[in-house]
Amino acid sequence: MLKKRCPAIETVIQYKPGAGGGLLWTQMNQLPADGLNIVGINLPHIVLQPLEGQVQYRTEDVTPVYWFHYTPDALIVAEASPIRSFQDFVAAAKAQPEKITLGGSGLNSANHAAHERLNAAFGVKTTYVPFKGTGDMTTAVIGGHVSGAMSYTAFAVNNKGKVRALAVAMDKRHPLLPDAPTFRELGVDWVDGAFRGIGMPKASTPEQKKRMSDLWAALNADPQMKELAAKNGFELVNVGLDQMDAFMKDKTKLYTESAQRLNLGKR
Repeated sequence: MLKKRCPAIETVIQYKPGAGGGLLWTQMNQLPADGLNIVGINLPHIVLQPLEGQVQYRTEDVTPVYWFHYTPDALIVAEASPIRSFQDFVAAAKAQPEKITLGGSGLNSANHAAHERLNAAFGVKTTYVPFKGTGDMTTAVIGGHVSGAMSYTAFAVNNKGKVRALAVAMDKRHPLLPDAPTFRELGVDWVDGAFRGIGMPKASTPEQKKRMSDLWAALNADPQMKELAAKNGFELVNVGLDQMDAFMKDKTKLYTESAQRLNLGKR
């Protein structure tokens, strides 16, 4: 989409593996602040990682300029599961505390935080099972090795027919998962998931940041972008510079509360 919008500009992608993005975010302010360097950023990762204490950056060191989509949290079970609805899930979890096992990607991750939030919000006790990747988790969920997963709508969309979403953290029901109620319908104000956006070196000028923020807003407005997002289980969001301070304040508070439930250490 970027190439389509800016055909005359060469885009060079550099991957910086390490610490789940933490290595890159530690180094991002060392990049030239020339208006051309942008960095992929994620929530809740840039809040949870510093609280965990294993990275060399602080949340305040990251300068977001646009959040463009998120993958909504979703509670999912195998199609063959006897748990047919969210009400069944709550009843089973309360009948046998800690017996229900829910898979997710990694420890102290977005999925792990969502799992703790689920338990707290609905007064249940389920057991979190971390997986190294979605592939292993998919096998475990479909094979019945875990009771289900605290994952994302994309997981349910990409495995439709094999798994069933019981609830989604969206403003309204997902068009590809029409039978899954939103958490708001179930009485909890939960619209959240893994957010993805772009950041720039802290020394970037206001003009540079606005230019990039406006560019990403234009990308999100493209009908092709909307189509690509919808069929892959992503929800487009448009959080630009004018909304950034309030958005980050709200999310930082929310994820700090999640970190407390995960017993993460203080910075």
